[in-house]
Amino acid sequence: MTEPSSLPVKRSCPFDPPDEYRALPGISPLAFDASPGPATGWLVTKLSDVRAVLADARFSHRNDLVALAVPPPFPMDTYAPEPAAPGAFPKMDGAEHARYRKLIAKYFTVRRTRELVPAAERIAGELLDAMAAGGTEAELVAAYAEPLATRLMCELVGVPESDREELLHHLNVVARMRYSLEELIAAITVVGGTLERLVDAAFDDPGEDMLGELARTGELDRPELVNLAWALVGGGFDTTTNMLALGTFALFEHRDQLERLRADPALWPNAVEELLRYLTVSHLGASRAALADVELGDQVIRAGETVVVALPAANRDPGRFPDPDRLDIGRATQGHVAFGHGVHQCIGQHLARFTMRVGFEALFTRFPALRLAVEQEQVPLRDDMLHYGVHALPVTWTSGVV
Repeated sequence: MTEPSSLPVKRSCPFDPPDEYRALPGISPLAFDASPGPATGWLVTKLSDVRAVLADARFSHRNDLVALAVPPPFPMDTYAPEPAAPGAFPKMDGAEHARYRKLIAKYFTVRRTRELVPAAERIAGELLDAMAAGGTEAELVAAYAEPLATRLMCELVGVPESDREELLHHLNVVARMRYSLEELIAAITVVGGTLERLVDAAFDDPGEDMLGELARTGELDRPELVNLAWALVGGGFDTTTNMLALGTFALFEHRDQLERLRADPALWPNAVEELLRYLTVSHLGASRAALADVELGDQVIRAGETVVVALPAANRDPGRFPDPDRLDIGRATQGHVAFGHGVHQCIGQHLARFTMRVGFEALFTRFPALRLAVEQEQVPLRDDMLHYGVHALPVTWTSGVV
C-alpha cells in the first residue's frame, strides 16, 4: 500500500483532471484533516466504484462524520464538525434528508424547469443585447455566465435584485479554498443576515416565489427555511456559472465540435451532457463516511473512514467512456456523475441543464464569430475554488456580426 497522498487540484490542461489521477489505482489512500488529528481515508477514481459508494446507504454524507479532504486555510487545533443545522439537507441522511428534499423537489422537476425556459431566454437576450451595445469585447463571466445563472435562480427562489450583487460577492468568498478567518466570518454574517431578512419577509407577506410558497406550507420554521435557502443559492449560483464559462472556453479550443453544433443545433442537449462529463467542475469530488465496514473492490473501507469519490476521474474512466480525454459531442454520455449519483444527486440538475442549453445556444447564435480575446494561457483558472472553472473569460467578436 502506498503512502497517503493529498487530494490533487492543480491541472496542467485547463480541461483535464489533475495529472496525478492517471497514476492512481482505482482505490488509493488519502490524507485527511480530522479530529483529534490527521487521519487516512480513501480516494476512489473508478466510475463503477464511485457510483457504488454514492448509491450505498452505508456511506454517509452527514456533516459531523465526514473528514476534510482539503485542509482549512487557517490554523485549527482540532476539527470537530457539528451535525447539519435544521434545513441544511445536503449534509443529512435518511428521513431528515428526504423530508427537506421532498419539500423542494417539485420546483426542480423536468416539467417545472422547462417552464423556466422562457425566463432563461429573456435573461440571455437582455445580457447579449448589453454585450452587443458595449462594443466588440466583453468579459464573459461577469457579462453573461454569472448573471444568467444567478438571475434565474434568484427569480425562482425570491431574491430581489437589490440584494443579488452583495449576496453573490460574499458567496464567492465562501466558495474559495483560501480566505482568512475574518473574511469567512464576514461573508457568512452577510449571507446569513440577508437570507434571514428575506425569509422573515416571506413569512410575514408570502409572495409567489419559492420562499413565499414554502413559508405558506407551515412545514418549515424560519431557521429551517434560512438554511434551506443557503443550500439552494450556495449550490445554484456557482456550478452553472462555471459550466457556462468553462464550456465556452472548451468549445473555443475544440472548434471542430463547435462547427458540428453550428451545422446541427439539435446536438446541443447531448453537447451539454458531454461538456458536463468532460469538464466536471465539482473537481474536489464528493465525500462520504463509512457507517460500517464495507468491501469495495479489493479494499475494505473501515467504519468511520472517509471516502472521496473523484468525480472528474470517474468521468474520464476509459472502461465506460472510450477515448475519454477527447471532447465528442456525439458520444453516448449516459452514466456520467457530474451531478453525483444516488439520493444526494444534485436536485437542481434539470434547471442547470436547461440553463446551459439556452445559454450556449443563444450565445453562439448571437455571436457566431465569438472567440477568445487573449491567449489560452492567459485565462485565469479556478483551481483555487471549491468549484472549478475560470475566473474570467475575455472574448471578442467581429464588429457588425451580432
